[in-house]
Amino acid sequence: MPRYRLTVEYDGTPYVGFQRQTNGYAVQEAMEKAIRKFAHEDVTVHVAGRTDTGVHAIGQVCHVDLTRDWDAFRVMEAMNAHLIMAEECVSILDAEKMDEEFHARFSARNRHYLYRILNRHTPIPLERERAWWVRRPLDIAAMQDAAKLLLGTHDFTTFRAAQCQSKSPVKTLDVIEFSRSGELVEVRLSARSFLHNQVRSIVGTLKLVGEDRWTKDEVKEVLEARDHQRCGALAPPHGLYLAKVDYDVAFTPLDTTPPPHRRKRRAGR
Repeated sequence: MPRYRLTVEYDGTPYVGFQRQTNGYAVQEAMEKAIRKFAHEDVTVHVAGRTDTGVHAIGQVCHVDLTRDWDAFRVMEAMNAHLIMAEECVSILDAEKMDEEFHARFSARNRHYLYRILNRHTPIPLERERAWWVRRPLDIAAMQDAAKLLLGTHDFTTFRAAQCQSKSPVKTLDVIEFSRSGELVEVRLSARSFLHNQVRSIVGTLKLVGEDRWTKDEVKEVLEARDHQRCGALAPPHGLYLAKVDYDVAFTPLDTTPPPHRRKRRAGR
């Protein structure tokens, strides 16, 4: 049964998250419905990283198994056509045929998240669902300095949602980087895997440091407390983006033939 890796972009605003749920419409449902329209199959789309309500993706990775051996480019085109017709906020950026050993979630080596903050006094109507509006000036040098305490392997219970289903609160955080371009502050975080709400909890805590309301030592104290009640306020979901998922080089596409971007016209036309 052919397996396809799908690179996906979506606006999480109208969805209850990626995973299918009983309390609303999910990105997974939108994708499975599009596949059903062209392939006439009921399938399950597997994902590298489940995102919550309102969280976006610019490089999410999924996989799906189809009965028929479709050309990967056609899978991408057909899905996008039906997503457009259904007015979904989802786009398939790429499709590749993979070996059956590939798994979007379990084969992932690293996950990269981006958090966007617009740091200005006035409201942000054009970015209202795309970034966190923070009015007080942020000292990103202080935020970066405090973030160093969170790098490496720690028990991140403080930064873990109460409903997190991970077997262990111990995770290894490889990257936390801050950058500013005018009013826009970007936070980039990378790890093999994250706890539920870990990124938003970390950003919400470090924001307090940037506002000079918390010190670096207080961040260390709450980390070591291993108590979610000590965490800073959770950063809102609409500033968060799943940016990229890395895989070992062993998981390469089976067919690397360039897609037929356009067909030649017939003679006489």
